[in-house]
Amino acid sequence: MVREINLNHICKIEGHAHLNLKIEHNKVIQCHLKASEGARFFEALVLGKQVKDVQEIVSRICGICSSAHTVASIQALEEALNIKPTRQQKFIRELLMIGERIRSHATHLYFLALPDYYNKASALQLGPEHKEKINDAISLITLGNKIVEVFGGREIHPFLDIKEELPQTSLQGILNQLKQSKPKIIQTINLFANLQYKKFERKTDYLCLKDDKNYANISGKIVTLSGLINDNNYKRHIKESVKEYATSKFALQNNKPYCVGSIARINNNQATIDNETKTIMQQLNISLPFTNPFHNNIAQALELLIHTNQAIKLIENMPQKEKLHSTVIKSGHGISAVEAPRGTLFHEYKINEHGKVTYCNIITPTVQNLNMMESDIAGLVNQLLEEKTSRKQIVLEVEKLIRSYDPCFSCSTHFLKVNWLEEYNEKTH
Repeated sequence: MVREINLNHICKIEGHAHLNLKIEHNKVIQCHLKASEGARFFEALVLGKQVKDVQEIVSRICGICSSAHTVASIQALEEALNIKPTRQQKFIRELLMIGERIRSHATHLYFLALPDYYNKASALQLGPEHKEKINDAISLITLGNKIVEVFGGREIHPFLDIKEELPQTSLQGILNQLKQSKPKIIQTINLFANLQYKKFERKTDYLCLKDDKNYANISGKIVTLSGLINDNNYKRHIKESVKEYATSKFALQNNKPYCVGSIARINNNQATIDNETKTIMQQLNISLPFTNPFHNNIAQALELLIHTNQAIKLIENMPQKEKLHSTVIKSGHGISAVEAPRGTLFHEYKINEHGKVTYCNIITPTVQNLNMMESDIAGLVNQLLEEKTSRKQIVLEVEKLIRSYDPCFSCSTHFLKVNWLEEYNEKTH
């Protein structure tokens, strides 16, 4: 007997998803996470376009991660043209990405994830006793938006090109806001570190950028807990595939599911976490590596402080204005990997001697997480079945798990619909 459950009230994931579960003999034998985003064709849209037009197009891939797509595309095109970015260009890109990280994490943590842990359908249902939390969230989101606007020209879809210029206005105001935000961020870390998460441990590989000197953001080596990946050979390790039940792609790393995002960055970049954040982690008994996917929420909260401290340090040591490199159009091939809020983002381009794009490949973080999400959902549901959990509670825990990944399905309709492909006996569970 096929039984369908529609949970149309859920509006706390970025996009449109269906989950199909098939249970036999009290075990999950099929778990299909259907990311029902329509074909976007951005990789095809840039074919034949001039280099100068690419960034403006690909920044539209995602309103949430537009800065990450902007920086990834510019850096890949620079590599194709053999252009070395200046210190001021790196400075601008770092701040642009940090602003996006702050607003994205604050939005996800407070408005998408937190209501679950107070048994509320949305942040709008949180009572007056949580007003301060919502005000903190709005303050952090506003700060992130301001940083993106200053360094990218506007809050969403920044219009940087290869010749970025330092802002003409003083950055003292932003510096002050960053410092003033730290008590709110520390409260956020305490809040999310002390939530009651489902105990669910599993082993997997975590992939992200790693830099020997700084917490990686726009450059570094591609690493996993199990080793190093040369980003120029990323396609030897990361393979995308299409599944018949979904319009999105699914990626494997060396033929295995893996995880990207805040939890991967925290696990792999322990050595470059600033001392203040390390102290707070010790006070809260937060140990690494994280092995529970629900703890991505804690990792995001920690990153709010890591990146705020990073931004303060950058602004206090702002580089002098430099002469920008001239752009000489020629044929070439370039690859860039950057850390978007939800994980590692790849952009790859080939251009001809006329400066037109002849090849484009983009791999987003959610595509890389989907196989791991399916694996985690199946593992969690099996655990809950053994614990004789009710169907209602299983659905709630699965929703929390999916949201802990902070997925971005880039679609206009937001809900999770669970199709139970075999009757689950409520009388005994």
